Amino acid sequence: MPRFSANLSMLFTEQPFLQRFAAARAAGFEAVEFQFPYDWPAEALAQAMAQAGVTAVLHNLPAGDWAGGDRGIAADPGRVAEFRAGVPQALAYARVLGVPRLNLLAGRVPAGVSAGLARETLLENIRFAARALAVEGRTLLIEPINTHDVPGFCVHRSDQALALIAAAGEPNVQLQYDLYHAQRMEGDLAATLARALPQIGHIQFADNPGRHQPGTGELNFDFLFAELDRLGYAGHVGAEYLPLGSTESSLDGWAPWRRKGDA
Repeated sequence: MPRFSANLSMLFTEQPFLQRFAAARAAGFEAVEFQFPYDWPAEALAQAMAQAGVTAVLHNLPAGDWAGGDRGIAADPGRVAEFRAGVPQALAYARVLGVPRLNLLAGRVPAGVSAGLARETLLENIRFAARALAVEGRTLLIEPINTHDVPGFCVHRSDQALALIAAAGEPNVQLQYDLYHAQRMEGDLAATLARALPQIGHIQFADNPGRHQPGTGELNFDFLFAELDRLGYAGHVGAEYLPLGSTESSLDGWAPWRRKGDA
């Protein structure tokens, strides 16, 4: 059965961040993930995790000025030094928190930069980050993001990410496959999961439209979660959605699958 992780950047936001770990555990999650941990000392996060009895399975590399509109900087040739300075920062947090996978957000193609130069910059940054992570036995993930939500995002389809992974040539780089982003850009979710499963390091989900919880849109999560079981996917499946209503009420629609996953 799928093993679910709660994305604390989007779930349990009714509470301060450090209290969300305990809230997730009380709701039945044994694993959590989050987008960016850098606003809190790593030791404080580790203490909150230990007190709650949860493990952390994922967080992102620094992605620029998120509040200012950045959605990643790895493809920006003018910010290579900034990107590379963020890699040891992310690793320092991953060490303290025991996080095995770090996600790289490519970002938009900057104005005035050719697609070719952006791709080459991204490839070199992928290789740099992957090699740094490999020293510690950690995996680097590449996540396609849909261009409806983030116009201009330079990696927006799974085949683009898989091509980058192949071109990078580093054995510890895998695909982060978000069902919501993939549905918006390409559909064909079950076939992509079957084809790309050996290269998928983490899966996330939200329904479409709206990026809300399962049962609010068009995706057949009963089928998709069963398909992950059939394919033998052994990783975590991250609940990264915007709850329609409270977080607690949003969990009800897929409670049967969460109970199966915890069995």
